[in-house]
Amino acid sequence: MVKRKPIFLSVLAVGAMVSVLSVGSLLSKLPGPWSAPDRASQIEAGENESSSVLAYVDLPAKERAEILAETAKGSKSIDRHRARYLLATDLIAQDRGGQALPLLDGLEKSYPVLEAQILAKRAQAQAATGDATEAEKTWKALIKQHPDDPATAEALFQLGRKDSKYWDQALEKFPAHPRSLEIVQARLEKDSKQPQLLLLLARHGIHLDGIIPVLNRLKKDYADQLKPEDWEAIAFAFWENAYYGSAGDAYAKAPPSALNLYRAARGAQLGERYQDAEQGYRALIQAFPNEKETGMALLRLADLADKPEEAISLLDQAIERFPEQAAEALLAKSKILQKQNSPQLALQIRQSVLEKYGNSEAAAKIRWEQAELLQQQGDLNGAWAWAKQIVEQNPDDELAPMAAFWAGKWATQLNQQTQAQEFFQHTLSRYPDSYYAWRSAALLGWDVGDFSTLRQKIPQVTKVGQRVTLPAGSEALQELYRLGQDRDAWTLWQVEFTNRLKPTVAEQFTDGLLRLSMDDHLNGIFMLSSLAWRETPEEQAEYKALKQQIGYWQALYPFPYMETIEQWAQQRQLNPMLVIALIRQESRFEPEIESSAGALGLMQVMPETGDWVAKQIGLQNYSLTNPVDNINLGTWYLDYTHREYTNNSMLAVASYNAGPGSVADWIKKYGLEDPDRFVEEIPFPETRGYVESVLGNYWNYLRLYNPEVSQKLAAVSSEHAAVIKNSQP
Repeated sequence: MVKRKPIFLSVLAVGAMVSVLSVGSLLSKLPGPWSAPDRASQIEAGENESSSVLAYVDLPAKERAEILAETAKGSKSIDRHRARYLLATDLIAQDRGGQALPLLDGLEKSYPVLEAQILAKRAQAQAATGDATEAEKTWKALIKQHPDDPATAEALFQLGRKDSKYWDQALEKFPAHPRSLEIVQARLEKDSKQPQLLLLLARHGIHLDGIIPVLNRLKKDYADQLKPEDWEAIAFAFWENAYYGSAGDAYAKAPPSALNLYRAARGAQLGERYQDAEQGYRALIQAFPNEKETGMALLRLADLADKPEEAISLLDQAIERFPEQAAEALLAKSKILQKQNSPQLALQIRQSVLEKYGNSEAAAKIRWEQAELLQQQGDLNGAWAWAKQIVEQNPDDELAPMAAFWAGKWATQLNQQTQAQEFFQHTLSRYPDSYYAWRSAALLGWDVGDFSTLRQKIPQVTKVGQRVTLPAGSEALQELYRLGQDRDAWTLWQVEFTNRLKPTVAEQFTDGLLRLSMDDHLNGIFMLSSLAWRETPEEQAEYKALKQQIGYWQALYPFPYMETIEQWAQQRQLNPMLVIALIRQESRFEPEIESSAGALGLMQVMPETGDWVAKQIGLQNYSLTNPVDNINLGTWYLDYTHREYTNNSMLAVASYNAGPGSVADWIKKYGLEDPDRFVEEIPFPETRGYVESVLGNYWNYLRLYNPEVSQKLAAVSSEHAAVIKNSQP
């Protein structure tokens, strides 16, 4: 399982997405099946429908220079302004500031949405020519004319190199700006004993590599100087970096809200300080008896209880006082009674869950347990009936795609072919992004690859979308993002995004897209995918609307390192879409990520495995954090696991995760008469989830980027059809 690299993660993260949407420019260069649509199809909607410039923002500077230069000479238009700005920015990056200055001359008057940014670019261009005097004048003009614009932080930073008062202004006015964080770090290097600067990092530098030592220093050296609000900031930073035990300690000293008390207790529990956890949960229950966190606290306390009768008493309180927790509490109570040799009472309680809370997650669990039990006993009719109940009464539950698929499988085994077809069609229609949709498509005879044929396929791929319009942020931020000025957009967002604890759906979606644009795929994908956790009807409606945008899905399933992947996949005779699907699961495209077991890089290669593979292929000097080396070694090993299991991709993927020895043992134990059943019976939950995730990733890349499969799916799924419709220019 991939561990997220925290960068200002939202409060939604209670445990534990190469530039976003730049696939078109990348795929256009790839040989073989990789292709891109005509550039004109990648243009924004609305006022941007006729924009030729936006179609080129993801191209390298050298490739777009000529067309932008021609556009910059044209008549006055938004395209002309955009072309001038992009050309100037490219020239400055190439240290050709003198050529950039004429393009920027007077541009702020005709392109006011980026007025502050244009002044900043002019100052950078002047500095690049060696004209420090003019650059200083422009920086000061920017401060005077746009004192509240985040672009001014760059002026304060540059001027502060000579006069520290400007740095003081930057820290006071723009504490979250990346330049301000640079200032703090520079000052701490000179004098580390500055708690207020350490606190600024704790509040705004959660993404920094060295943030944990900063937080620990605050706890150790300045505890007596910290206010409750300071502890809350420290706690949030610890929590977002997955240091839950330390977070619990800090939350215990934060202002006593229901959430803070819950996290204090939960952090203690995760840190295995069970007595502190119990005391914390009880303090929460007493201080905030009616808050939703209290319902969760009662369930946690029941888990910690030493005696069954004590656990049942706590669960009864949750059942009586918190209807939203009642079904889960009843299910937990039934499990205790089952262990206490009271099967009849346990059965009655489960029946009450089905009767009173039939659409709950707990009810879906009960139904699936019954379906599995009857299947094991050979009663396929009974298993089918219970699975059908989930499809009908729990259609939004995470178990529903699996239940719908297995209802089809069991109907097939019962020679009910019509019903089987209906359930497979339903799985595709209702859950088009699921692993079980791929399995349903395969069993319906679609040309999407099966366990034994997946390796050899080379799917055609076409990018069909474009950069979406950011739903949150200023007009300047949105324009910078449209122009592909991702670092400038990200910098601006750090100042504008002040609602990090409880972001709106629009803010979280914007944050996810901007993280992706900065190659932070791990956290970007997390921010977008975790939108599914929203609870209120209004938020769920916003999330469902986002899911109808092709940009949402292409952001979730991007194509970083595709040239390298295609190169090594071709050499190893592997389906390149399978390789990218595996990389997405292994590392979320983070080249330097390391697992708790020591696996490194994009394909999470263990050092000893890397050494062994390197000897096989004669590779002497390599680095597992180098994308080319890692994909070279990882694809060789994936080819090896395929060869070990006669090119069965399911077994090869399972072996990649758990090792060939484990898979061999499972084959002996379970057999391969029904490979779908084999997947469900994999005794390692991590490996079972891994296989379904990798092959589910493969299916999502296929349905989003392969025109034939996408159109075929749209014919049976209104949800996918809406996505495809919204992707049309």
